Amino acid sequence: MTWFILVIAGLFEVAWAIGLKYTEGFTRLWPTVGTVAAMVTSVVLLGLAMRTLPVGTAYAVWTGIGAVGTVILGIVLFGDPANTARLACVALIVCGILGLKLTSA
Repeated sequence: MTWFILVIAGLFEVAWAIGLKYTEGFTRLWPTVGTVAAMVTSVVLLGLAMRTLPVGTAYAVWTGIGAVGTVILGIVLFGDPANTARLACVALIVCGILGLKLTSA
C-alpha cells in the first residue's frame, strides 16, 4: 500500500508541475487553486509514504515519477522536443526508479 501511495503522490507532482504552466505565473485563479491543491496533496502523500519507506528512496522515486511524467506530458501537451537523447535520458530515470524499488525492503 505504501508504494501505491507513493505512486499517487508522484502523479500529483506531475499534475502540479503541468499546472504551473496553466497558472500563467499564478495570474489565473482556478489553475492556481488546482495547482496548489495538487502540491499539497502530493507532499502529504509523500509524507505518508515516508513513514515506512527510506527517505532517500521515497524522495527519489517521487521526483522521478514527477520528472518522467512531466517530460511526457510536456511532449504531448506543449510540443516539447522528443528527440532520441531526451527519451534516452527519461529511460535512464525510469531504470533508476525501478532499481530503487527493487532494492528497497
